[in-house]
Amino acid sequence: MNADFDRIPVIDIAGLGSTELAVRRAVAAQMGEAAREVGFLYVSGHGLDEALFEEVLAAAKTFFALPMNQKMASYIGRSENHSGYVPEGEEVFPGGTIDRKEAYDLNLDLPGAGAEAPMLGANLWPDLPDFRAAASAYYAAVSDLAQRLFRGFALALDLPEDHFQPHRQRPPSQLRMIHYPYDPTAEDQEGIGAHTDYEFFTILRGTAPGLEVLNGAGQWIDAPPRPGCFVINIGDMLEAWTNGTFTATSHRVRKVAEERYSFPFFATCDFDTVVEPDPRLVTAERPARYGRLISGEHLFAQTARTFAYLKARRARGELVLPEHQPSFGRHR
Repeated sequence: MNADFDRIPVIDIAGLGSTELAVRRAVAAQMGEAAREVGFLYVSGHGLDEALFEEVLAAAKTFFALPMNQKMASYIGRSENHSGYVPEGEEVFPGGTIDRKEAYDLNLDLPGAGAEAPMLGANLWPDLPDFRAAASAYYAAVSDLAQRLFRGFALALDLPEDHFQPHRQRPPSQLRMIHYPYDPTAEDQEGIGAHTDYEFFTILRGTAPGLEVLNGAGQWIDAPPRPGCFVINIGDMLEAWTNGTFTATSHRVRKVAEERYSFPFFATCDFDTVVEPDPRLVTAERPARYGRLISGEHLFAQTARTFAYLKARRARGELVLPEHQPSFGRHR
């Protein structure tokens, strides 16, 4: 990691849609440099209609303003694919404290498919006009952006542009709609502690400051919202896949007094994707640094260690997790 970066680079990715390979490679080179040196980047020129974000933001505000009993009707513990409302205190990291936040989690919606694997199945939707339409449209648009970014990162690694495509037929990528309520007593201190995300990369839009990124010198660098931009950060799975070529940089959410909404989309590959260093990125000088794991199993095992309803299922013997799951740090 670059020890002294003091800002997050901004990259115009419009060229990823060019018919000219040289243009796409030029954009990918910038993405690769940011992924290697910082692990974070802003992207502009993504082409997503701003109205989609405004609509999903309005849907989130309407839902989180509901009385608690109405929100709990969509409690995540009622779902078959880990989707639904996450009340304050439901999600607690090992050794952590309760954060002042609530969320609504959504996955790839597969109605009628049944719960074929953890996090794959039909979403649990609230009985709220326009919520499903707004969230589904935003999910689809950001999924398309994720596909373009996967292609760009492949080019940045000198891999075939469609390198990740066979592993992205029905990925359990998750969209979180997170609400941090107004807290006039909040002091300028750590909220969600330092962590890396365990998927391939995250695509984030937020409405207020609070996100901070750790540079190699141990300094926290602000990553505030930028108009028309998404924040992208490399996750553990992509760091492992690239044998450490790309950096999953620690970040945190600082407590701020103002109300804040955050929409991270955790882009990943199919549930049964084997994640290990790509042989083309392993050399005698750079031997394999990461062991083999199954993407979806790792994702669900980490999730089950933080959500109260899954901890309860595990305590009742209804859920068995692998004995030894690698942990890349404290998550979300």
